[in-house]
Amino acid sequence: MNMSSHTRPAPTPTLHTALREVLRLYAPGATLLTALEGEVLRVGAQGVEREAGGELVPPDAWLEGGELTWLTRGGTLLGLMWCEGAAPPADVADLLTLLLGAARGDGAGREADVLVTQFPLPAAWLRADLTFRQVSRPFLELLGLSDAQVLSRPLKDLLPGMPALAAGLAQAAAGRTVCLPDEPLPVTPGDGPVWVRGEARPSFGGAGAGVLWTLRDVTAEHRQAELLGALLGGHTTPAALLTTAGTVLHASPGWHDLLPGAALPRSPLWACFPETAPETLQDLVREAAQGGPARARVPLGAGGSVTLSVRPVTAREGADPLLVVEAGTGTGPGAPGDGWGAPAAQVLALGDHAALLVDPAGRTQLVSERAADLLGLEASRLLGVPLSRALPDLGVRLHTPAGSPLAFPDLRAESLTFPLETELLLVRPDGGGRHLEVRGTLLPGDAPGGRPGLLLTLRDVSALRHAQARLRHGARHDPLTGLLNRAGLREALVQGAPGTVLCLDLDGFGALNAALGRTACDHLLIGVSARLGDLADARGGRAARLGDDAFALFLPHSGPPEAAGALTAAVRAAFTAPVRAGRQAVPLTFALGVAPVGLGTDGAALADAEIALAHARGRGRAQASTFGPGLREEVADPFRLEEALRGALSGEGEGPTLHYQPVLHLASGRVIGAEALLRWTHPALGELPPAQVLPLAARAGLMAPLAGWVLRRAVEEGRAWREAHPGLRLSVNLSLGGRWCPTDPGELLPFLAEHGSPDVEVGAGCLLDPGEGTLDLLGALRARGARLWVDDFGEGTTSLSALSRHPLTGIKLHPNLTARLPDDPRGVTLVEATLDLARRLGWQVTAVGVETAAGLDLLRGLGCDAVQGHAVCPPLDPGAFGAWLQGR
Repeated sequence: MNMSSHTRPAPTPTLHTALREVLRLYAPGATLLTALEGEVLRVGAQGVEREAGGELVPPDAWLEGGELTWLTRGGTLLGLMWCEGAAPPADVADLLTLLLGAARGDGAGREADVLVTQFPLPAAWLRADLTFRQVSRPFLELLGLSDAQVLSRPLKDLLPGMPALAAGLAQAAAGRTVCLPDEPLPVTPGDGPVWVRGEARPSFGGAGAGVLWTLRDVTAEHRQAELLGALLGGHTTPAALLTTAGTVLHASPGWHDLLPGAALPRSPLWACFPETAPETLQDLVREAAQGGPARARVPLGAGGSVTLSVRPVTAREGADPLLVVEAGTGTGPGAPGDGWGAPAAQVLALGDHAALLVDPAGRTQLVSERAADLLGLEASRLLGVPLSRALPDLGVRLHTPAGSPLAFPDLRAESLTFPLETELLLVRPDGGGRHLEVRGTLLPGDAPGGRPGLLLTLRDVSALRHAQARLRHGARHDPLTGLLNRAGLREALVQGAPGTVLCLDLDGFGALNAALGRTACDHLLIGVSARLGDLADARGGRAARLGDDAFALFLPHSGPPEAAGALTAAVRAAFTAPVRAGRQAVPLTFALGVAPVGLGTDGAALADAEIALAHARGRGRAQASTFGPGLREEVADPFRLEEALRGALSGEGEGPTLHYQPVLHLASGRVIGAEALLRWTHPALGELPPAQVLPLAARAGLMAPLAGWVLRRAVEEGRAWREAHPGLRLSVNLSLGGRWCPTDPGELLPFLAEHGSPDVEVGAGCLLDPGEGTLDLLGALRARGARLWVDDFGEGTTSLSALSRHPLTGIKLHPNLTARLPDDPRGVTLVEATLDLARRLGWQVTAVGVETAAGLDLLRGLGCDAVQGHAVCPPLDPGAFGAWLQGR
């Protein structure tokens, strides 16, 4: 699917509007991809578009960069949320999952009822006649009402006396999006009126046309304006509140004392100072409105002069800031003179310090630019007012580092205990958080015996705390899927309740990875994780990825061990549908191990479940095992055998041995050779045949050292027999799937050059698909006297044309061709045809597995070169074989 091939814009039903609003408000940089009603939609903060194609598949770029969140419920992929930068807050994904899940489950008629109630901000869905159909929980909390008091009531009855609101919602019902002005609600659940600002959008859902009304509580902004008026109303300092046009809105008593008879209010600032050119004061106001503060020295009509300081004090979205002008002979608040603030001002001027200077009454007198940045406020909005009151009024909140709310402290110096040093989480007006280290230092008073001021220094430790949190999270979670990792699961088991652990391992994942590639298999693993996560969430448990394709589930309170079958069935049911891997849907099977978890255990249940998993894996595909007392020993036996074989090959413990089975030349009746056959007598299990030893060596990676050991031992043990019986040739069967190339050819080949190499028997498959170095080693062995035989001829797939390219001495017929002779006519025909073919190719033929004298006589009559089997002699240990040879 080409993610850039968009078509016409999609319609905007209630669900589309809700999804877009969630992204616009809480994750404006994110994109949502979801499938709804047979369509794949791309949803962003700006709108909703249809995607070409009908599959919900992430683009490769989403898997290789940015932050991708998989939205799943009930084992179903509902959507994909991708953000190029940092991942949006986790509750955004939870909310989107809830919205999409509700839409899937309830249908269009139920859509808005569920979606609007779960909206994370005050919101209401009204019918076209402006009666309330559904509202969000924050909406009810804002009004202090219940569902029964709101639903199905007309707007004019619930909120009378709000004509601007009614007009705006009516326009939205007619099809226009409207920004609603600030208005106080007639319902006042708390102290004083509640001011709201909102937006109304038309919506067309399954239940018909309507209006989606979202609103914000802006009471704090209006109270701030009132607070400024109150501050100025009781201010003994000459001060006034101005608009950015310079109009005086309110003045303090000190201002009236300084300028008796000035025409107030609603007169321009320059009308208060007729001795000063209006342009001078207009420039002063303009400079302050652009970010100030600004200062100018102006004359007074009664004589003398004052310094006017103008600075912005409050602002709200979409409105111009208000300005405060103060008159004094000093430099005014914000830049202390020669008193206790001068040393602090000098310190702040020296570098990039985040600091605030608070006077003895708790009022802020100086704010460094760095401190203002950390607080998310303009410095001018804090100057001259009590800091402990200004910060909450401006939307700043304090929390403990763990997230618990904190009250703002009283910053009057006499109320504090020193040394003052703490760490807190500060939430800024824009919703961003900062971890701050705060230190308080007392400053000397203005005069001997005067009260001290306070210098607050702030240090942003957010990056450090976030890095620590990431480390803690990364130590317990898998980076690809977000599930717990092994350490996180063990911690959950130790701290959790009794229950059950299930470990599962995907069948054939290595082949899938090779066939589909890393990106697609990452997609598959995430899909598996999503389904396991849903299963765990539904039962109050935890899911984990242990590594590669191995996963685990901890399900608390899941019943006695006999309930394991039901849990296994639940896991298998979650994977009844194929899992998406890139553009393919892949059916999955897996091995499953189950173990109980006891109360207060040390996490050993995970090891028990993995033992059960290993047992299930050994039984084949799609198998399950439950841990029991004897299972540990059963699973551990192959490992112990591997370790014993490893030790035996290195000379520790009782090693393997070779037995020898003679080869009889039929025409002359002479013994012309013997095949070395591997045997291993285990101290506890007795003699183990090659059919058990060779797979064990393959799993342990011991085929190469075992092959080298067999070649050496056959040469060493056969030296005396070859001297006593000239022409006797020993052969070693190395039909081990092409993985038998010895690890020390540099040491082995000189040994064979000195003593001669035995003949080598290999399977046809080894020559048709040789492993790395196999043909080179066979050539080196031939150069040292070895002859090459193809073993088990007549079994499996053989390419005669391919075999004819190798310098073969002969072939050894598989026992299946010879065991039923002479009573099997078809077998006789096959052997006769094979002998004829071998003669034409110049190959010698040895029949293996000849068990009867009648079969031996038949082969002699057909012209077979040699035979090997119980009709001649069974395999013998070296001592017995030497004695048998002497008796011949």
